[in-house]
Parts: sequence; structure tokens; C-alpha cells
Amino acid sequence: MQGIPRWSGGSGPAAGLSPRPCPQEPSLFTVKALLILDSRGQRLLAKYYDSTFPTAKEQAAFERSIFSQSQRAGGEIACLEGLTVVYRSSVDLFFYVVGGCQENELMLLAVLTCLLDALGHLLRKEVEKRWLLDNMEGMFLVVDEIVDRGVILESDPQQVIQRLSLRTSEPAPYGFVLFDYLAGGSERRDTGDGGGCK
Repeated sequence: MQGIPRWSGGSGPAAGLSPRPCPQEPSLFTVKALLILDSRGQRLLAKYYDSTFPTAKEQAAFERSIFSQSQRAGGEIACLEGLTVVYRSSVDLFFYVVGGCQENELMLLAVLTCLLDALGHLLRKEVEKRWLLDNMEGMFLVVDEIVDRGVILESDPQQVIQRLSLRTSEPAPYGFVLFDYLAGGSERRDTGDGGGCK
């Protein structure tokens, strides 16, 4: 059989096939950073999950670079400094999920979509800067439910909302009360009977 490529017994390709660089071993640590920047490129939230950018100065330079790149590019995916970046804007904010060059863009995009949908559901509005600034603790909870130390925990926004509502149904420490209200746990239900007997 002439047309079928044959592999030698080792790990390399047989003669006639071009050698490819070996990809890195698969890892659960897929997200290197998660960023939310405002319309001027100023940081609202930045979580770096590895040592790709170890200092605050390097992080700020990367954020400026990624912001200017996303302003020029028209798509949702960019390659920058050997990293895969997926991004999206919402009103006056830019959301970024950063992974390594070998990461699957669809997985990173699923994280980004989950973040935007979960925040939109919790705020019950379009996700914009003033609402996020008023609800920072809720934003941090959402991010921590989606990604932990670079590992994607959840990509379904309904599951994130459900987990957060379960968390707040326990006795709430100070600061979680607002989030409980946003998640709908403290809604008042009017029965309409006026409290009287008939």
C-alpha cells in the first residue's frame, strides 16, 4: 500500500511524513489569566494563574498590549506573545481569557461565554462597568466558580448560578448578603391575601 503513511515503531513519523513539533503534555491548567478591563484599558479584575507574568509591571504591560491588540483586531481570538487570547466586549468593558499557545480556543471561549452569561444573569442587566463596581464581591465569586488556579471548573452559567445560590442559602457572612439578593435568594413574595381571614 503506497498511499498510506506508515509509522515506525518509535514515537517519530516514518519517512515521507514531515516531522511536527511535539505538543506539550495535556494539562488541566488551561487558563493562564482572566482579565476584565474598562473602555480605557484600566483593570477592573485580573487573575493570573501561573508565573507567565510574575511582576505587576509585566502584568500591566501585558494588559496594555492585549487591550491595544483587541482594539485593532476585529475578531474574538488573538495570538499574542505566544498565548491564545479570546475576548469579547460588553457595553464599556472588555473580557479576556488567556491560555497557552496549544490551548483549545473553544474551551477558552466557553469560559468567556460562561463568565459573561453568569454575570448578566446575576446582575439582571447588561454587564457594564458601574454595575460590576457596585457588585465586586459577586464578580469574584463568579470567577472563582468558573476557574480555580487555572483549572476550568464549570462552563455552564446555570450551574454557576446554582452553586452560588446554594452557597448563599447557608448562614451568610457579612458581604454575601448583597450577592444573595442579586441571586434571587432574598426576594419577597407577595401572597396577595392581605393577612386577613375570610
